[in-house]
Amino acid sequence: MKVRICSLSKNEDFKSILNGKKISNNYSTIFFKKLNHLNSKQLNISFIAKKRLGNAVIRNKIKRRLKNIMRDLIKNIKINYEYSYLIIAKKIVFNHKFVDIKRELFLDFKKIK
Repeated sequence: MKVRICSLSKNEDFKSILNGKKISNNYSTIFFKKLNHLNSKQLNISFIAKKRLGNAVIRNKIKRRLKNIMRDLIKNIKINYEYSYLIIAKKIVFNHKFVDIKRELFLDFKKIK
């Protein structure tokens, strides 16, 4: 089953998710919360790379890495689609190995039930 990844777009959604639960690791902080008005048959997720992480090229590379990890995660782990997710990247994501980042995010998403 192919799952569609949708990005959050409304400011109210971002603010309400930031008031929800969070899990942190060395590479990112994951905020998650149930939003009733969004479709629960698709993955509602947004990736944030703040401006202090670097220029646009670096920020886009960080977001691309996180999106690729999420595609692998969807294939291998059962994710709760009732939640909407917000992943805020940390600077260390740019310099570390893809495999290490992937392992950490897999562990964090297994904790979310």
